[in-house]
Amino acid sequence: MRNTVSTESRGKFFYGYVIVIASFLIMAVSSGAIYSFSVFFEPLQTQFGWSRAVTSGAFSAFVVLNGVMAIGAGRLNDRFGPRIVLTISGLVLGLGFVFMSRITAVWQLYLAYGLAIAAGFSGAPVPLMSTVARWFQHRRGLMTGIVMAGTGIGTMVMPPFANWLVYRSDWRTSYLVFGLMLMAVILLAAQFMRRDPAKHGLLPFGMVESGAGREAGHPAHQGLLLSEAVRTRQFWLLCLALMGFGYALQSVMVHIVIHGRGLGLTPASAATIMTMIGAMGFAGRIGVGHIADRSGARQPLILVLCALSLSLFGLAFVAESWAVRVFAVLFGFVYGGTVPLFSYSVAEQFGLRAHGVILGIVTCCVGIGSAVGPIVTGYGYDRLGTYTLSFAICGAVTALSTLCALLVRTPTSNTGSPSASSDR
Repeated sequence: MRNTVSTESRGKFFYGYVIVIASFLIMAVSSGAIYSFSVFFEPLQTQFGWSRAVTSGAFSAFVVLNGVMAIGAGRLNDRFGPRIVLTISGLVLGLGFVFMSRITAVWQLYLAYGLAIAAGFSGAPVPLMSTVARWFQHRRGLMTGIVMAGTGIGTMVMPPFANWLVYRSDWRTSYLVFGLMLMAVILLAAQFMRRDPAKHGLLPFGMVESGAGREAGHPAHQGLLLSEAVRTRQFWLLCLALMGFGYALQSVMVHIVIHGRGLGLTPASAATIMTMIGAMGFAGRIGVGHIADRSGARQPLILVLCALSLSLFGLAFVAESWAVRVFAVLFGFVYGGTVPLFSYSVAEQFGLRAHGVILGIVTCCVGIGSAVGPIVTGYGYDRLGTYTLSFAICGAVTALSTLCALLVRTPTSNTGSPSASSDR
């Protein structure tokens, strides 16, 4: 008779929770620093006289290259594991922020933010989400949500901290402080990361061990290869849905603070919009991640994209500062709830066999949308003197994303390996 042991019943601490804590810290400081760009937007414009399209273009360059390099980061994580990837990326990310403290020309802005910071940050979200997916079979949505909730906490804390630093010293000192802090936190947390439990004789959380637990049957070895995934309709529909999400997300993240300033908010009050988005993003990541554990990723993805579209159409016609705060509450929750569904959807549709690189390509598509959005939104304002049309376009793009998500079929298997039989 074969022994059956669940990772939930072994009576000892599961190392996967260390992975979650370390990943949460890395996401909090790295994404919080990235989303502080909107706080630095006005000081950079004031000092250098750049247009909104030119200034936001640096962030667009960041998201394009970050998305492209996320594919490589996913591949490297599949091969070498997250500790090496995150150690290198943490060092590069910190140095990129230090470089930002010394810029004097627009080409340096694009080099620092569009290349160095993009390269550094590309080694964080995809390896972290892919690693957590490998450590948890049950509670995968919740644990991914907790990790990505680090973005919400970071968005709550880092932009107000950046605003405080800018107005107590200057933007150059603020970037220097951020760079040093990023290197310290990420390099330390990275040392606790491990690629997957199979390498340490463990099973993912919630998986039942049967007999000898042959390695070929381990979830980390099941699912589609990249070459198989790209030949499916589900892959491209998912990429298109999340590309539209990226377009809308970064349009808001880059322009919402300066939009609030145009509606009469003080710099400190405008910065709190990001805090509100971050707080609700935290709730959205945890809540929607938990729901996905019960229902799968498809239905929650459709609902949050639909709600996101409606909120953006509302923002297009906002004329009062209080209404921006209402928008921030709804937007924060639904945007936050979308993020943990990236990794969950990839695992659900394609399994874990090539999870890192597939997730990297999906993230790259998010990056393409994220690159186009802020530039188009900024250009629209420069031409019309209002964000009304630009934010309405964001709503329309996200409506198309909702349609793509509707066309993604329900996976044929709940194991995260929809066509495992084809790999045998």
